[in-house]
Amino acid sequence: MQLTGKAATPTLRKQVHAARERASIPAGGREGDWSRLFSGAFKNSKNAMVLLDSARRHVDFNGAYLRMMGFARRHMLGKPFYEFVAGGPIASDAEWRAALARGDFSGEANLVTANGATIAVQFAATTEVVTGRQLVLFVALNTSRWGRRFRRVEPAEQREEQLSAREREIVRMIALGSTSPEIAEELGIAHDTVRTHARNAMTKVGARSRAHLVARALGKGLIFD
Repeated sequence: MQLTGKAATPTLRKQVHAARERASIPAGGREGDWSRLFSGAFKNSKNAMVLLDSARRHVDFNGAYLRMMGFARRHMLGKPFYEFVAGGPIASDAEWRAALARGDFSGEANLVTANGATIAVQFAATTEVVTGRQLVLFVALNTSRWGRRFRRVEPAEQREEQLSAREREIVRMIALGSTSPEIAEELGIAHDTVRTHARNAMTKVGARSRAHLVARALGKGLIFD
């Protein structure tokens, strides 16, 4: 299995730092917004999310990832991701370095859970250098316990459109775990309007699911453009 992707320049510095350090940053400014948004999306997302370092070791992960894998946090923290991959690493060291250099990539892996079962995961990833340390945010887009029965993630289009103010607002709320009905009620708009804005945002950033949309919007700083 090969990782796929395109050259990109993500801006995860503040978000990843917040997830790693759990820093308390006052709200009210862009830095506070980034911190709250990433922390909220990372912790509350129903999609499994994990942060790896450049050596593919677990730096942090959310509850959805722990529930999917079935391990205690202490059992995974600091351990290489490939120790939980069926058959070992899905990429050679050279392929991994090339993926990090691209900055934005996707792929598939068969992960071995705590009870010995295998779960197929389709993921998207984005990288950033944080205080001299390169970290990678992985987001599980689709999972299957019956083999790889999902569509392959296609690389994003080379040219991405800017999100509108309303689209950014809705993506922020999706990132924080709000459902479409909840967003519709809070914004005073129709449920179908929320779905339309979400679909339009997905098209603009080349996302194949809402989880992929959140990952790309966070990674590229599109939410606060």
